Amino acid sequence: MKYLILLSILVLSACTTTPEVTSNLASTDVMKLIEKTAANAPNAIKGTFQVSIKASEAIRRVVYLNTELDYRDRRSITIELHPKTIAVFTKKYGLQPDEYFINKNIEITGEAEQVKIWFFSNGKRTNKYYFQTHIKVKSINQIKVLS
Repeated sequence: MKYLILLSILVLSACTTTPEVTSNLASTDVMKLIEKTAANAPNAIKGTFQVSIKASEAIRRVVYLNTELDYRDRRSITIELHPKTIAVFTKKYGLQPDEYFINKNIEITGEAEQVKIWFFSNGKRTNKYYFQTHIKVKSINQIKVLS
């Protein structure tokens, strides 16, 4: 009987602890993470996040991995790979990350933050903008393929 009570207390106390951020789940709830970054802006949310990559693009030596086909989709999270990370990755795996990560589930450790994206017209910034959620990857150790 003592062991049953002790076991019950241990199980219940384990249920009461809550992580600071969404982490170590089978898959991060993208919309909840986007909502948290918006509520916490301009501060970032630190954690380990698991997402599926559906699209990518390389722009000015930076690779952007996106959780939606359209990076402007409000449900999309963008993983931003630093140029030095891209070089290390390419040397190690022999492929560019914008090709390698498509249709893969990945785990990223870092900071998710809300970023303001400005619209441009005729090369000039307009007064229109929207927000994206970005996670910057500056080291190959921050990202790993799950499947």
